[in-house]
Amino acid sequence: MDYLTFILSLLFIANLLYVAKTIKLGFSNLPPGPRPLPIIGNLHQLGPKPHKSLANLARTHGPIMRLELGQVTTVVISSASAARLVLQKQDHSLANRFPPDSSSSCGHDRHSVVWKNLSQKWRELRRICNAEIFSSQKMEAYGYLRVKRVEELVAEIRRSAEVGEPVLIGEVSFKTLLNLLSRMILSVDLDDGGSEAASREFKASFRAMMDLLGMPNLVDYFPWLRVIDPQRIRARLVVHFEKMLGFFDDLVAQRLAQRSAQGPVSEHKDVLDTLVNIMVQSNGEFTRTDIGHLLLDLIVAGTDTTSSTIEWAMTELLKSPETMSKAKAELEQVATKGKPISESDVPRLPYLHAIVKETLRLHPAAPLLIPRKTLDSVDLNGFTIPKGTQIVVNAWAVQRDPATWEDPERFKPERFLNSDVDFRGGSFELIPFGGGRRICPGLPLASKMMPLILGSLLNAFDWRLEEGLRIEDIDMDDKFGLTLVKTRPLRLIPVVELF
Repeated sequence: MDYLTFILSLLFIANLLYVAKTIKLGFSNLPPGPRPLPIIGNLHQLGPKPHKSLANLARTHGPIMRLELGQVTTVVISSASAARLVLQKQDHSLANRFPPDSSSSCGHDRHSVVWKNLSQKWRELRRICNAEIFSSQKMEAYGYLRVKRVEELVAEIRRSAEVGEPVLIGEVSFKTLLNLLSRMILSVDLDDGGSEAASREFKASFRAMMDLLGMPNLVDYFPWLRVIDPQRIRARLVVHFEKMLGFFDDLVAQRLAQRSAQGPVSEHKDVLDTLVNIMVQSNGEFTRTDIGHLLLDLIVAGTDTTSSTIEWAMTELLKSPETMSKAKAELEQVATKGKPISESDVPRLPYLHAIVKETLRLHPAAPLLIPRKTLDSVDLNGFTIPKGTQIVVNAWAVQRDPATWEDPERFKPERFLNSDVDFRGGSFELIPFGGGRRICPGLPLASKMMPLILGSLLNAFDWRLEEGLRIEDIDMDDKFGLTLVKTRPLRLIPVVELF
């Protein structure tokens, strides 16, 4: 059988399966949705920006909408009331994951706190995150690191200001967050240009991995292609996963050797010390493999998401000079002008908090929350959702819903002043971090770093566009991937005022 005949045979089989599935689903009480095409279903309607195309489709078909994405039945949630059902009221039956094929690289989906299905092991991983890494006590203990990293950020930008060089806002924010997390977790600086070869190799693999994880993958829509891996996404990811996991495992081995030579440490200087201690005491329940995959989750989830939010915030403020002036005026009343703000300043900056919330509303880093999966047939607001259905919550659509938000497309931080709406999981009209038991475990750290970095950028510098550019030239286009980033990175020239 030649290659063309083989492909045609596969397509014929896929079409038969599709027809059989369509007939079966036709007798179910499914949510409404656009008519699918043979084989590809509604894939052609996703486009390069699925958060926007799905929001447009929901205006016609409703906030609980069904699509056939290749062979995968998918239900898309696009309103706050429907999100409340999925993330809170029926969270217990919809909290399992629908992992993409890329997450299976090196078995990551079987160990990851992000992708692992509900189980006793997942609960233990989540407990470790909540109690041993992101608890209030731990956050307070690492406060000095956050301050130090922001001071280093301001010093780096000041050097650029002295020579009139532009700054890539997303890039410098990313570097700050990567160094904060690596120092807090591992006691090393992964993004330090002078770091050793292993760290540089780790950083290169990290960047490549982020790009690959954000690529659309045919296997996610046609699971029978998994054996072929036609785009070689999983195969390419394995190389980078192995490098990163190997880097973590070497650090674990060093800590175990130190314990063997010096005895158990009485004080944990970083997260890795804590995890090694848990491993030693767990009688095999928590392993070196678990440590590596958990560290991978922490580093990936805590960098691009927050740095992208800071870049979007600065972009919106440049587009709205009046809002920028209000933010700077508030900072002048609380902090020393020209310097980084302190964490003790942050609670006294309600307008800065409102800017962060409004940025997260308009530009959620994960516009389509991490997909969920039904393990059994579920009744959702009167609709029957079949077993094995992918559930996607379109946070981008929820947070721009005109039924919930007045003038939803406008950047207006004032809407959050004297408002109880927050992003910590209790307000389902604002869900950039998700909700329910699968809410992002790193939320406590992100909620501290976003206002601290943004406030310091605004308080320490004035900002202007590069020569020849005007405010109306600022590009607001976004690029869908692992996180929602600006298509054209924001480049600004920092200016230090003379007092």
